[in-house]
Amino acid sequence: MTTTLITGARLLGEDVADVLVQDGRIAAIGSAASDSAHDGVVAGDGFVLLPGLVDLHTHLREPGREDAETVWSGTRAAALGGFTCVHAMANTNPVQDTAGVVEQVWRLGRDAGWVDVHPVGAVTLGLAGEQLAELGAMAASAARVRIFSDDGKCVHDPVVMRRALEYAKAFDGVIAQHSQEPRLTASSQMHEGVVSAELGLTGWPAVAEEAIIARDVLLAGHVGSRLHVLHLSTAGSVDIVRWAKARGIDVTAEATPHHLFLTDELVRGYDPVFKVNPPLRTAADVEAVRAGLADGTIDTVGTDHAPHPREDKDCEWAAAAFGMTGLETALSVVQAAMVDSGRMTWADVARVMSFTPAVIGRVADQGRPIEVGEPANLTLVDPAARRIVRPQDQATASLNTPFGGMELPGRVMATFLHGRATVLDGRLVEHEGAR
Repeated sequence: MTTTLITGARLLGEDVADVLVQDGRIAAIGSAASDSAHDGVVAGDGFVLLPGLVDLHTHLREPGREDAETVWSGTRAAALGGFTCVHAMANTNPVQDTAGVVEQVWRLGRDAGWVDVHPVGAVTLGLAGEQLAELGAMAASAARVRIFSDDGKCVHDPVVMRRALEYAKAFDGVIAQHSQEPRLTASSQMHEGVVSAELGLTGWPAVAEEAIIARDVLLAGHVGSRLHVLHLSTAGSVDIVRWAKARGIDVTAEATPHHLFLTDELVRGYDPVFKVNPPLRTAADVEAVRAGLADGTIDTVGTDHAPHPREDKDCEWAAAAFGMTGLETALSVVQAAMVDSGRMTWADVARVMSFTPAVIGRVADQGRPIEVGEPANLTLVDPAARRIVRPQDQATASLNTPFGGMELPGRVMATFLHGRATVLDGRLVEHEGAR
C-alpha cells in the first residue's frame, strides 16, 4: 500500500488541512500529516474533501442486461462520480432473489475493484409481488444483504408488504419501497397535470405514489420495522414522510438528483431521455423536494442510475424505457440545486450522500468521519470547476443522461477506495482488478 498526502483540502468544505492516507486508513491530519513521509502528493488546494459517496440506489444490470451496463462499467462510472460504495438493485435477470445471485453480484463488484458493491435483495420471488424471496438466506450470505427492494415494481399487496417488514426485523434489514400503485398508473407516460393534458399523454398522478407511502408508513409503524422510501418525487410525499417522522415511525426517504433539478416541462419535446419512473414532476414538486432535503425530512440522495441500451431510448416516446443514468452527474446536480443555492453546506452533502446512506445500508466501513484511524474512503471535489456533460465521454455503457449538453458545476478530482486512488486528476486510475 502506498502512502499519499492530500494537501490543503477543505474538510467538508470548512477547515483546511493536509490528510495522510496510509495502509487503507487516514493516518494523520494537519501538521502531523504534513511532516510525515509519503510516496505521492495529491494537491487539494481549494478543493473540498468529503467521505466517499454511498449510493443506495444503483442499477448495474448484470446479470442479464450487459448490453445496458455491467458491474465493471457501472462501478467505473461510480468512481468517477465520487462514489466508493453502491447498492446494486435486484431487478436483474435472473432476479437477485436468492443467496446465489446476490453473491455473484457481490463478487463481480469485489473483482472489479472500483467501488464496494452491496447487492440489494428482492422482496418477492421474481419481483412478482406474491411470495417472499429468501430474505434470511440473502442476509446470511457472503454479501450480507441488508436492503431489500422490488424496485422497478411496487410491493402492492399490503399483506405481503407487512410480512416483508416483519421478516426483515430479524436481521435489522430495511424494506426499500418503489411507491407506485399499479392500478392508478396503468399505461401512464408522464406526470398527470397541465403538460400531460396539453400533450395528450396518459398522466401518472401524484396520488399513486402518495397512497403507497401513506400505507407503508402506517404498516411500518404498526410492526415496528424500518422502511425506506425510494425516489420520492411529490410535495404530498414529502408531507407524508414529515408526518410519519413526527410520530416516531422509523422511515427514511431519498430523492434523486433529477427530481431535484428537472421538471415535466422538459417532456414537451418528446425526448425519451426525460422518461423516468417516477416521472418528472412540476416545479412546485421540485421546490418541495428541495425543501424536504434541506430540512432533513428526506434523508438521502440516491442516483437511481438506470442505464439502457440505445435502442431502448432512441425510439418514440410511448415505446421507450423508463430511466436515466446518474452516477457521474449526481454530485454536480446536488451542488447546483442545493449548495450553490445556499440551501445546504458541503457538510450537509456529506450527510445525505455518505453518512446517512451508510447507516441505512448498515455498511460499517463506509460513510465514516474524516478522522484519524477511519477507513480512507474519500472524495476530493473542485467546486469551482464547470463542465459540459457529454454522454459519449462518460464511463457508463449507456448514453441516457438527461443532463447531456448542460453545464454543471463541480468536478470530482480524486476518489480513494480503502486508501487506493481509483480516480486522480478527474481520470480513472487503471488497476489489475481485485484488491
